[in-house]
Formats: sequence, structure tokens, C-alpha cells
Amino acid sequence: MDKHDKKVLGPILIIVAAVFWGTMGIFVRKLGEYGFGSIQIVSIRLTLAAIFFSLVLLIKDRSGFKIRLKDIPLFLGLGFGSILFFTICYFSAIKMMSLSTAAILLYTSPIWIMLMSVMFFHEKLNAKKLTALVLAFGGCVLVSGLSGNGLTVTGLLIGLGSGLGYGLYSILGTIALRKYSPFTVTTYTFIFAAIGSWFISRPSDMLMKFTAAQDKGFLIVFCILTALITAVIPFLTYTLGLKSVEASKAGILATIEPLVATLVGIFVFSERLTFMSGCGIILILTAVIILNLKDKKKKD
Repeated sequence: MDKHDKKVLGPILIIVAAVFWGTMGIFVRKLGEYGFGSIQIVSIRLTLAAIFFSLVLLIKDRSGFKIRLKDIPLFLGLGFGSILFFTICYFSAIKMMSLSTAAILLYTSPIWIMLMSVMFFHEKLNAKKLTALVLAFGGCVLVSGLSGNGLTVTGLLIGLGSGLGYGLYSILGTIALRKYSPFTVTTYTFIFAAIGSWFISRPSDMLMKFTAAQDKGFLIVFCILTALITAVIPFLTYTLGLKSVEASKAGILATIEPLVATLVGIFVFSERLTFMSGCGIILILTAVIILNLKDKKKKD
């Protein structure tokens, strides 16, 4: 595959990941019907995803399990500092404030990614990126809603923490990809995140809920689908996309997720599309189009 093909494929992979993430509401709501709490759903998702990634790496390249001792903090950062941290912050924010406000704070992630990319990777802030960033964030605000009721300083900090943790995956993932394959990066990220989740998800209570379920076969299959569709496929495609897409650009492209989540709400849960949400969708799509416009100077 030549450089041009990689440049075209990279953004597509990021967008595919965002589309899969956008369907998460379907799985969370269904598992919630079985009595699982938000953190327990996260733990199920992370644990099964870690198993899937490990099996893929085992089949594809066993040598991929070898990592340097000095790089363990990097994978701890990806697992604990990014995946697990942003999930805890996000679900805590949902309990402390309106869902729309929590979602807005989560999607400050492109701003964090852009700032960290400038600091660590010396990426340039051009007019195209800044315009796309403003449009994408504005779109997320409109799609998620404008309610700010019940927002406290603590809630604000936790909400911003979810965006920081979410954005940290792009930064640490980019660093890890310089040394390891996408399969190694995702496998160890989820292994560490899954282990961390066991300490906060009350595993014994989860086991009781599995035992109490009347349709255990369906529940097990549904849990596997949850891991595949909301974790394995999107994180693998996103990590593969990071190999050819700048972290800041990837963060903005991923804002398609709330757009997809809105469409899922309309078509699956019969939620209404408001005028504001419609405008937000248009802004997010415009941001994605702007990011993928070719630079005239490079073309000449």
C-alpha cells in the first residue's frame, strides 16, 4: 500500500471506529436491563475485549507479546490513565449532572488532543484544523444539548477529566505505535484496563447477576457482541488509523460518534431529532469534510 492509499484509508478507519462507538447506547441500555451497573458493563466490555485482542495477537504474531520493561508505564498510562480513567470520569459525570452536559465535557477531547499534540509532537496549528475544531465542538454541543443545570466545580473538573482521558489515548497510542504494532498496543492497553476495572466493578455481584439471568445463553452472546462492536473493532481500527493520521486530526474525526449516537436514538429508540441536533450534525460533517480537503499548496 502506497502513501496516498494510507492517507485515504487512515481517516476512513478513524470514522469507522467512531461509528461503532456511536452504537454503544444500544448495548449499555440492554445490559442495564439485566441489572448491571455502568462500571460493571465497562468491566465486562474491557475484560472480553482483552481476551479477544490476546487471541488475535496469539494467532497473528506471538512475538507481539514481548514488550520492554521500560515501556510498561506507557501501557499502564494507556490502560489506567486513558481507557479506565476516562470511563470512570464519564460515568461519574453522568451521575453528577445532566447527560447532555457530561457529553459536552467528554467531547472537549479534540481540544486536549490538539494542545498535547502541539506540546509533545510539535504539530502545527493551522487555520483548517482550528476551524474544524470549532465546528466539531460546536456541533457536539448542539447534538448533546445545551443544558448546564446542576453543574458544580467538582462536576466540571470530573467532566473535563473524561475528555482529557479520552484524548490521552490518541497521544499515548501514537507514542506506543512508534515501537509496537497496533495489535500489541491494543492488547496490553485492554489487559491493564480490564485488570483495573475488576477492583471497582464488584465481580462477585456481577457473577450473581449472570447466575440469576434466565436467558444466560443470550446474555453471554450479547456480552461478546458488546465487546466486539463497542471495543475490539473500533479501538483496533482507531489505532490502525493513528499510524497515518495526526493525533489532533483523529480526535476531530472521532467527533462523528455523537452524530451516530443521535441517529441511533432516532431510529432505534424513537427519539426526536431537534432543530439544534440537526444543526449540530451538519457542523460535525462540515468539520470532517474540511479536515479532508487537500491542501492546495501540496497539490501544486
